[in-house]
Amino acid sequence: MYIHGTYHRDTRMSDLVCDNYPVLLVMSRFGIALGFGDKSIGEVCEENGVHVGTFLAVVNLLLDEGEANDYKDNISIGALLDYLHNSHDYFLNFRLPTIRRNLLGAIDCGAKDISIVILRFFDEYVAEVQKHMRYEETTVFPYVTTLLHGEQPEMYSIDVFRKRHDQVEAKLTELKNILIKYYPASGSNELNGVLFDIFTCEQDLASHNYIEDYLFIPAIQALESKIERAK
Repeated sequence: MYIHGTYHRDTRMSDLVCDNYPVLLVMSRFGIALGFGDKSIGEVCEENGVHVGTFLAVVNLLLDEGEANDYKDNISIGALLDYLHNSHDYFLNFRLPTIRRNLLGAIDCGAKDISIVILRFFDEYVAEVQKHMRYEETTVFPYVTTLLHGEQPEMYSIDVFRKRHDQVEAKLTELKNILIKYYPASGSNELNGVLFDIFTCEQDLASHNYIEDYLFIPAIQALESKIERAK
């Protein structure tokens, strides 16, 4: 059970983690390692070169503490870009490949036809995630970097991204249903473990999209407006 409360720069980082262990994922995406003793969130962030306001905004929003508008004036877009980029790396190069390996091991000796369907379904899902995140890495993030240098390229705006920002975790729901309803597993530990990983990955992807929709996109819209007014 998680303990909810608005966290601030003077909160001990260890208290934050012990109260809400999924924050470990947020820390890693900001490049914060363990071993910080009793230091505060502010101290740990500063020692790791992490913008404190951005870290607190992401943490508190993911813990349902406040609204995005409460944090919009105290975030670094550069720090948020790093966080999102590291999140992509985590999903594409660690989380999803790990789930696939475990899934393959869990269904390897099961019903052959449905095993093939499950793996194909998962691979198609991963391809969707790769396409989604590749677009952000090759189009959206370079555009934002240009904005941060005070220039606004023509023929594109963050609103283009907002309108096409699909929720890539939806297909995982279908995969869960296939495993739960139709896969005749002779043993439960391995497959249940994979299913648990799929549930948590789905939730993690939803949180990732939430930060993009409610923190990242509004911040870029405000930056676009600022540059436009300065012209």
